Amino acid sequence: MSEPKNPKTGDHPESPVSFSMIIASAVHDMKNSLGMLLHSLDGLRQEYESELGGSQRFNTLQYEAERVHSDLVQLLGLYRLGEQTLSAHAEEQFVPDFLSQQLARHRPLLEGHDLDCRIDAEDISGFFDEDLLAGVLNNTINNAIRYTKSRILITAEQRDGFLVIGVEDDGDGYPEHMQKAGTVSFKSLDFNTGSTSLGLFFASSVAGLHRDGDRRGFIKLHNDGHLGGGVFEIWLP
Repeated sequence: MSEPKNPKTGDHPESPVSFSMIIASAVHDMKNSLGMLLHSLDGLRQEYESELGGSQRFNTLQYEAERVHSDLVQLLGLYRLGEQTLSAHAEEQFVPDFLSQQLARHRPLLEGHDLDCRIDAEDISGFFDEDLLAGVLNNTINNAIRYTKSRILITAEQRDGFLVIGVEDDGDGYPEHMQKAGTVSFKSLDFNTGSTSLGLFFASSVAGLHRDGDRRGFIKLHNDGHLGGGVFEIWLP
């Protein structure tokens, strides 16, 4: 005697695949494709430096591709956060070397926009998840490239028992309603006013995954930096 057919799935009685999982899989594929595209753009810039080095259209293409790639990385992270499968695997890292590695991927774009970016970091080590923090910094540096006028400064120091990594620019700074310290909740996102973004929510979530006893990481936004513009800080215990 044959088994009855499932009225919703015909000959397939098993439960349907989660739509969110399908989206996550598609986002993962797009992220990888964009990564290959960015690698090709870097190669073209090196090969045709004289023609493309100062091309505003090429710089815009590379910037937007980098921005979308960063967004997809964050979406995958937020999907894993919602599925409760995202955790921080903290390992000891020498902070100046880590920051130099993250900045290196942005060097061609910075030079294309004629922007000065330097690192002012203490010779310190920290315990953090390298991949998660790289995702936060890449997005933050990319935003700084968009809003700065000419200079970006990446800082790192020990403060009040926290490792504090900051990205500053000499742009117009954060509006008053965005200047805050602590965590950013999903409920606080306001797409009409642009008071915050998924990037900040992702950064806040990554910071919060880093804990030491009853202390947990957080982010801080203010305009009290060295360059007169906005300052993004991530505090890790």
